[in-house]
Amino acid sequence: MSEGVRVNQAKTTDEIFSDLAVLSRAASGWCVHNPNVAAIVYNADGQFVAEGAHKKKISDEHAEVVALKQAGAKARGGTLYVSLEPCNHSGTTGPCTEVIKESGIQRVVYALADPNPIASGGAQALRSAGIDVIFQRSAVLEFEQRAWLFRVNNGRPLITAKVAVTLDGYISAKDGTSKWITSEESRHDVQRLRAQVGAVVTSTETFIVDKPSLLPRIDGAPTPERIVVGNRNVSAEGFIHLQSRDLEALIGSLNKSGINHALVESGGTFLSALMSRDLVDELVIYQAPKILGSGKAWIADLGIASLSDAIQWESLGTYQIGPDVKTHYRRVRS
Repeated sequence: MSEGVRVNQAKTTDEIFSDLAVLSRAASGWCVHNPNVAAIVYNADGQFVAEGAHKKKISDEHAEVVALKQAGAKARGGTLYVSLEPCNHSGTTGPCTEVIKESGIQRVVYALADPNPIASGGAQALRSAGIDVIFQRSAVLEFEQRAWLFRVNNGRPLITAKVAVTLDGYISAKDGTSKWITSEESRHDVQRLRAQVGAVVTSTETFIVDKPSLLPRIDGAPTPERIVVGNRNVSAEGFIHLQSRDLEALIGSLNKSGINHALVESGGTFLSALMSRDLVDELVIYQAPKILGSGKAWIADLGIASLSDAIQWESLGTYQIGPDVKTHYRRVRS
């Protein structure tokens, strides 16, 4: 099984949903416009048969179709587990509900109702065809599909900022040196982040100083759209250069490309501009066990004068990455 999903005979629905989450996460960098849906088929005897994920950059086929094609006749009488309610409309492809009906599947278990009114209604269509349909909400799968959900609900991509800092909050020393603040293990982990997003964004200042490729250095990984933002002239082959400080131009470019999730890797000036416009939705901070005492801070003055006006975040998890500590935060909005 290509994405590392375990094969066992007796699994709970939650365990199968965890397997779907692995598939969904691996597919996230391959999806534009559409959600990173995953599907798994078990036969009538409860044995694993096939799996599939939607990878728009490779194929228009939805996850259910990929999995059911793999399963073939073995799907008949079996169960389809899917991270999102199967679609019931014709777009680039036909309705997934029709493929499910034709496959002979007797039971469908899904984890998230489709919030898109154009595509919703799949569960009811399947029930009307005599298929047993069960909705079992999964916070794990909702999290893995959060970028697409955010774009559907907010009209723009989810934006995550990645920061590598010392214990005292600096991204470079007084003399400008910054390679490397964090460990090789943390830098490898960043490659996984890049592979899971549709675009990686930086500023012209960071591009000139660091000359980052912003490509995930992982064999076979999808290539994100790479964007440089700022007025300064740069030679950025393979990048989209938005020669403007207008952040609306950035959002417009991301929306035009159908990006669900964008990762920002920049210095404090650009990141602070995004923060001041409330355009950072998640933070991933890699903190190295080093102290500089002075240098360049990862965030600039945001004009916040009182503690009561502080920008609020909640922790999604803290992890040891080599000698460093990685913390994932989500913006708390009222």
